[in-house]
Amino acid sequence: MKKFGLLPKLLIAIGIGILLGNFASKNLIKLLATFNGIFGNFLGFAIPLIIIGFVAPGIGDLGNGAGKLLAITAGFAYLSTIISGSFAFFTSSIVLPKFLTPGSLTMNAANPEDALVHPFFNVDMPPIMGVMTALLIAFTIGLGIAAIKGDTIKKFMYEFQQIIEKVISNIIIPLLPFHILGIFANMTFAGQVATIMSVFARVFVMIIVLHFIIIIIQYMIAGTVGGRNPFSLLKNMIPAYFTAIGTQSSAATIPVTLRQTKFNGVNEGIAEFVIPLCATIHLSGSTITLTSCAMAVMMLNGLTVSFSTMFPFILMLGVTMVAAPGVPGGAVMAALGLLETMLGFTPTLTSLMIALYLTQDSFGTACNVTGDGAIAIMVNRISGHKL
Repeated sequence: MKKFGLLPKLLIAIGIGILLGNFASKNLIKLLATFNGIFGNFLGFAIPLIIIGFVAPGIGDLGNGAGKLLAITAGFAYLSTIISGSFAFFTSSIVLPKFLTPGSLTMNAANPEDALVHPFFNVDMPPIMGVMTALLIAFTIGLGIAAIKGDTIKKFMYEFQQIIEKVISNIIIPLLPFHILGIFANMTFAGQVATIMSVFARVFVMIIVLHFIIIIIQYMIAGTVGGRNPFSLLKNMIPAYFTAIGTQSSAATIPVTLRQTKFNGVNEGIAEFVIPLCATIHLSGSTITLTSCAMAVMMLNGLTVSFSTMFPFILMLGVTMVAAPGVPGGAVMAALGLLETMLGFTPTLTSLMIALYLTQDSFGTACNVTGDGAIAIMVNRISGHKL
């Protein structure tokens, strides 16, 4: 299985889960549910650690930039992320109700989990702190690192980040296919999988279309600012887009993104500053995917979806996902705490969200890195350079 990427593993796991849900005994489903319960509790325990490990070093890094240039780039990146998330909200509000039946997964139960098979036993793994506490600690440490420019805490946080990245890449990500297998086996056993698969396919198509639209808008603006044909600029970024689909990592795609951005005529110094920075702070594609998937899951389970609920979530996504690691699924891992605290996701809904997000992760990453090139063009012009 090691030769397969994460997406093929997830698709295989979904297929096996559906088969087991149709033909396996209830005891086997309960065994899988037991694994899911333990794994889900471990995820809950890890969420505050993930937030601190991602956000604190990310904010600390922002203090090492070039002052005004840093502020301009970060402002463009955050604005792009928020606009993309808001665009996804309004589009999903119109499109999702056309093919999605609100509350269709509740199966007339008091909550969605009542329809599922329960585990043999549960192992409690309480987190060491709440999500908001973790965020506040991360902000305080990150801003402190940037302010005092000290090395001791900075090195400690970087090493802590490496530990968290190892936890994700060596424990959470390898076990995710088995977790998804168990979730789909349980949902199939409960008679819910037909609804889920129908929604998966349609939401996937909608999200890809949204990605393309936001990329075109970004390059229309960049082309206007830079005085060049936006579609010529976008054409030059195609290698970066497809590289990101293959790697599922903005960080791993930096060399290609940087090369294509310079090929578009961006000043070499500007490109070398903006592209690596945007690889960690510009997440327009990931925000579109997370917002749309979250809304689909909420509607399916009869939860209230409103702009007053989703917009604060989108605003926090732009901060919480800063410096999500260069591993598949980093963005959704960083967002788990927000899903639970701001949108009221239960462990089952969180698991469903992970499955829905990860099947589209590579396309969100591709949208992120392609948009980085547009931001570089705008920063290039504001800095006084021409393409």
